[in-house]
Amino acid sequence: MLTKLWNDQRGVTAIEYGLIAALIAVAIIGILTAVGGSLKGVFGAVNTQLGTA
Repeated sequence: MLTKLWNDQRGVTAIEYGLIAALIAVAIIGILTAVGGSLKGVFGAVNTQLGTA
């Protein structure tokens, strides 16, 4: 019974999928953080231009 449990690979696959999902989430957060900073600058420039118009 112990060797059967040791050789069971179903849990390993679930862990791998969880790690892949976590890596994708970290990448998305990093991309959105980088894009968010540049968008903040763009909207600031637009706001300045509209304020002077």
